[in-house]
Amino acid sequence: MKIRNIFLGGAVMCLILSCSSHASTKGDRIEERVDSLLSLMTLDEKLGQMNQVSPGDFEALAAQVRRGEVGSILNYVDADLVNKVQKVAVEESRLGIPLLVARDVIHGYKTIFPIPLGQAATFNPELVEEGARVAAVEASSDGIRWTFSPMVDVSRDPRWGRIAESCGEDPYLNAVMGTAMIKGYQGDSLSDPTAMAACAKHFVAYGAAEGGRDYNSTFIPERVLRNIYLPPFRAAVDAGCATFMTSFNDNDGVPSTANKFILKDILRGEWKYDGMVVSDWASVLEMVNHGFCKDGKEAAEKALNAGVDMEMVSATFINNFKQSLNEKKITLNEIDQAVRNILRLKFRLGLFENPYIVTPQSVKYADEHLAKARKAVEQSVILLKNDNQVLPLQPDIKTLAVVGPMADAPYEQLGTWVFDGEKEHSQTPLMALKAMYGDKVNILYAPGLSYSRDKNRTQIAPAVAAARRSDAIVVFVGEESILSGEAHSLTNLLLQGEQSELIEALAATGKPLITVVMAGRQLVITDEVKESDAVLYVFHPGTMGGPAIADILFGKVNPSGKTPVSFPRTSGQVPLYYAHHNTGRPANPVEMLIDEIPVEAGQTSVGCRSFYLDAGSRPLYPFGYGLSYTTFEYSNLTLSADKLASTDVLTVTLNLKNTGRYDGTEVVQLYVQDKVGSVTRPVKELKAFQRVDLKAGESKQVTFSLPVAELAFWGLDMHYSVEPGAFKLWAGTNSEEGLTADFEVVSAK
Repeated sequence: MKIRNIFLGGAVMCLILSCSSHASTKGDRIEERVDSLLSLMTLDEKLGQMNQVSPGDFEALAAQVRRGEVGSILNYVDADLVNKVQKVAVEESRLGIPLLVARDVIHGYKTIFPIPLGQAATFNPELVEEGARVAAVEASSDGIRWTFSPMVDVSRDPRWGRIAESCGEDPYLNAVMGTAMIKGYQGDSLSDPTAMAACAKHFVAYGAAEGGRDYNSTFIPERVLRNIYLPPFRAAVDAGCATFMTSFNDNDGVPSTANKFILKDILRGEWKYDGMVVSDWASVLEMVNHGFCKDGKEAAEKALNAGVDMEMVSATFINNFKQSLNEKKITLNEIDQAVRNILRLKFRLGLFENPYIVTPQSVKYADEHLAKARKAVEQSVILLKNDNQVLPLQPDIKTLAVVGPMADAPYEQLGTWVFDGEKEHSQTPLMALKAMYGDKVNILYAPGLSYSRDKNRTQIAPAVAAARRSDAIVVFVGEESILSGEAHSLTNLLLQGEQSELIEALAATGKPLITVVMAGRQLVITDEVKESDAVLYVFHPGTMGGPAIADILFGKVNPSGKTPVSFPRTSGQVPLYYAHHNTGRPANPVEMLIDEIPVEAGQTSVGCRSFYLDAGSRPLYPFGYGLSYTTFEYSNLTLSADKLASTDVLTVTLNLKNTGRYDGTEVVQLYVQDKVGSVTRPVKELKAFQRVDLKAGESKQVTFSLPVAELAFWGLDMHYSVEPGAFKLWAGTNSEEGLTADFEVVSAK
């Protein structure tokens, strides 16, 4: 039997490597190889390819692989073990089909970059692509060729912990950054041994989970689904994303893992996607908990019939499909199509030619990787407040108090979804300040609190004492990494523990107070902003957070990050996002809040408008907001035409001048409003952005080319088109401030 298996395996390899010589294109050759291999497979081997496992005991795994019962493994990160089990697959299974090794590599593998929400704050897709490329190179050194990233869920509720994994509230920003990650992971060719197959997740609308409670239901009608939640996934298809993952949520009663409309009608039918679709962790079996299926067998049948190719860990496919076939609940054609999608991916990844690891271990924490991670942090930091230009710290600062539970928290600064990052490699702000500036400034460190949730106040007094002996105070607060991410939803977005009390005590010293928030989501920091002279917001920054923050504090780097989400004033305002629709009674620019309402006021005294009596309608900081150590002046906004057809391209130009004393970078943002539509439209939508570098005193002309076709949306008749009519355009520094112009789209003659 062993001799027969070796002979058959060799024959299979010759067949799949040579049978394609007459095909005209690489794609055709792969299809021939897929069909040839599929024709040799037994039903058991086909079901094995559809089965992904998270293995424990190696010998048990090896036995499964030897029998052809496993198509993919996840969470194996030891290079020797990966090669060892791959050898079993390639040399000891009947057909020698290699395994696909997967891992959640979300924002770095060993060198950890800012969380995706922080990367979105850079508004720099090129830098995001570089970060994903670093992750792929490092992960491939341990045999990982498939990552479950990017998450392109439009996320508008910071109560939802997984907002940390997203690129924020805007569909366009998610599409641009998701595309950049896909390009970085997959490189120039999937067959490059350093490439990882990307996975666009979670398909679809998971970011709208009701109440911000993870795994919860969504109720998104088709028009909103198509206009808001699907565009980043369509961008992923256009970018060549190798795989898609279904989401945990049900939408309008249908779990995504069995939703034929999104998986077959849209993804396969409309978008012509030929990649592979995987369920989320046990999401097939969890449809029983949803009440959508009576048992695992029915769940498996519904998932396959909806278009899921591979099942993650719950094994309902491999355990039930023989019986389901006999009962005619599924067809062999459905199984074959799923296996085709899986084999196609393995051929595209070059696993048959190069099943073993070739990337050297030395790529981990390479100097160039650390440098890119540091640059990513530098561009992600958002300056929210800087009264009296407290920052950057000036040379006359002799003694600096460094306070707070996040000042020296190497593990916490890595953020959520970091299985493989090592805190020993983290460079914290305290470490960096001492190493980089300790010879010039006397640094007094007093944590004040041991960790972000600490309610013990005994360390606050020593921190205040250190602050009184200093020329300025930098307090590092925020949230531990465990407080954001999957299954870490919150109702209270305030700083945890006694952090607010620590800030209040430090502010009472009268010394300049710089607050640095390090978190996995936008927190409610309204009171803390008032207490502070300057505020820097840093979404968990990863390995190189310390040096980047130190250089920003001392002015070697000028902050340029912008908020990828709206910051609420109170937890009760959420969900809060800039691209909302107007009501019939939109909020007034000036709102009478609760303390201003006269006693026994009439019911119309506060205007009968859409806002909260105790918080107003506006965020604390709007989407796209971020200050600089310098100042920028916008002028001379010009449009190439004021009337355009849907086939035209609108050219927008403006002048941007650095009017301050420091060199700096401004993120110029372009927004458009369709004033009247067949259905109500958002008050504005981001359509483009550019990072513009300017020396002090320098001016540049900034140009945007906006195809009018990009103003299309799904209207009342459920057709995707540009509707003729009046439009308003903004170009400026954030979603609330900018120069404006009007134009009209006319019907084509």
